[in-house]
Amino acid sequence: MNKVEIKARLEESYDHFLKYLGKLSEDEFEYAPDGKWNAGQQAEHLIKSTRPLIQALGFPKFMISFKFGKSNRPSRTYDELVAKYKQKLTTMEGDPPGSYVPKKVKYSEYSKLSKTQTEIIEKIENKLSKWSEDDLDQYIFPHPLLGKVTVREMLYFTIYHAEHHQNVVKIYLKGI
Repeated sequence: MNKVEIKARLEESYDHFLKYLGKLSEDEFEYAPDGKWNAGQQAEHLIKSTRPLIQALGFPKFMISFKFGKSNRPSRTYDELVAKYKQKLTTMEGDPPGSYVPKKVKYSEYSKLSKTQTEIIEKIENKLSKWSEDDLDQYIFPHPLLGKVTVREMLYFTIYHAEHHQNVVKIYLKGI
């Protein structure tokens, strides 16, 4: 995917997720199996995991290179990245790092969550405009589960992450 396609997929993925949550009843929105996150918490988790990308994409590239290095391999395709993420999920134990764990979220917070997430995606897209196609494959960011990934791969993950959490909500709601 090139930058234009990445931007379109980011918008589409988060728009679908937020519209799906917006159609849930209060009971559905706040339901979760024991020890799992409700739909609102899934949304809060996505906010917590996308917000750092705004700052990361705004760092000077020499700082990114100094702090994390540069890629020594080509970027994976979207499908390859998704497959690696799914494989890592099978061996993951417990919750993600604390900074990504959501607080309790009520149905009444949906509008605020939706507005915040939409603004974050818009800011990511604006920052992405300042990156070249080559830069997306050259620079790397750390991911808590995947390790070092290229910036392009991080964006692929970000696209898939909303789809993943929408599917999780759907699976949980089948249990009602």
